[in-house]
Amino acid sequence: MGQTSASFRQEKQGFNESISLSEVISALSFAIDLTEGAVHGHALRSCLLGMRIAEEAGLTTEEKSSLYYALLLKDIGNEEMIGLRGDRGASIVSKLGMGKMAAEAVRSLEEHWDGTGYPKRARGERIPLLARVCAVAQHLDVFSMGRNADVAIETLEQWSGTWFDPQLVRAALSLNHRGALWTHCRANDRHEITRAAVLDLDPRQRQRLDGRQIDRICEAFADIVDSKSHFTFRHSVGVAELAHGIAKNLRLSPNRVQLVRRAALLHDIGKLSVANTILDKKTRLTDAEWKVVERHPGLTRQILEQIGPFREIAIVAGEHHEKLDGSGYPNRLLSADISIESRIVAVADVYSALSEDRPYRAGLTNQEILPIIRSLAPRKLDGDCVDALVSLVGEEQEAKYEPVSIPRGELARACA
Repeated sequence: MGQTSASFRQEKQGFNESISLSEVISALSFAIDLTEGAVHGHALRSCLLGMRIAEEAGLTTEEKSSLYYALLLKDIGNEEMIGLRGDRGASIVSKLGMGKMAAEAVRSLEEHWDGTGYPKRARGERIPLLARVCAVAQHLDVFSMGRNADVAIETLEQWSGTWFDPQLVRAALSLNHRGALWTHCRANDRHEITRAAVLDLDPRQRQRLDGRQIDRICEAFADIVDSKSHFTFRHSVGVAELAHGIAKNLRLSPNRVQLVRRAALLHDIGKLSVANTILDKKTRLTDAEWKVVERHPGLTRQILEQIGPFREIAIVAGEHHEKLDGSGYPNRLLSADISIESRIVAVADVYSALSEDRPYRAGLTNQEILPIIRSLAPRKLDGDCVDALVSLVGEEQEAKYEPVSIPRGELARACA
């Protein structure tokens, strides 16, 4: 289980460490690799391969800087994430502050040298250079999985001039011949070693982020999570808005309000590992499907803990399904283990989930939700946080409504 949010707060540790852009993006690229059909560690290995090819091919410093982040974020448009292909993926890369070249690389990733790709059927050098590098790096990693590097190299050479830029293929072949291509990016290499090698290649010299940049990154990844399913559209953003308001109503200090908002934005990032066939299922979940769902808070924590200064954010975000009476998950924590920050995110998450449409029911109204929320306090949800929520969303005509009867299993799924 490890440290809880309450014990972390008792140590009086704060968000004082500086943080680099590459540290955040490389960790969050791991979350993208959790999506259905993705290959674990693919983004990091592709980054190493692509940056080595770029160096061999003589790309400029500016081009390599943009390429670095394009390689880490190229799968942000994975087809399993509704609406994030092409323009949408490029838009998120831009929002992250990666620049036009990186965005165009993501937009044009599936173009082929001979003009048979998409979205524009661009041909040859009309395809952005960085997209061409990304395509080669992606191929090498995918085709070396479960096989060996020789297969990836042979097929790359076969498709030179059709799918791939011949000059970039020659650069990859030269690196491979010298034994300089595959270091730390084979399938059996440890994730920590591969990520360390990626961080060492950071062309922006581990650029330090200010608070607004960190917020923008959290918001962008909340967009990615929320776009995974039509039924979770704006969920993370909605939880963050509510949690921010509850924290302010409880008069938390500005830095604690900021931490609560960031944790709320990122609380469901582990849900990228849950298949849409489960998230969008209209009928009751099986025990096996519930086990998959119940793993997502732990994955959220695992992803965010890779970012050193995000350690407390990781713990708070990973506790958003814990309940004060020990009935929550994944660690069945009790009230003494759960900080006020985690309690706030939990209350905001329950309210938002009940207000949203789900595959098996329509979203509830404010007047229907508030009695349910009140009935969960103080046994499962923190009473002060619930009062702060009610003050935030209003309780107009609440007294006229009886609590809506929701079966226990359905209520649990609504808040999953």
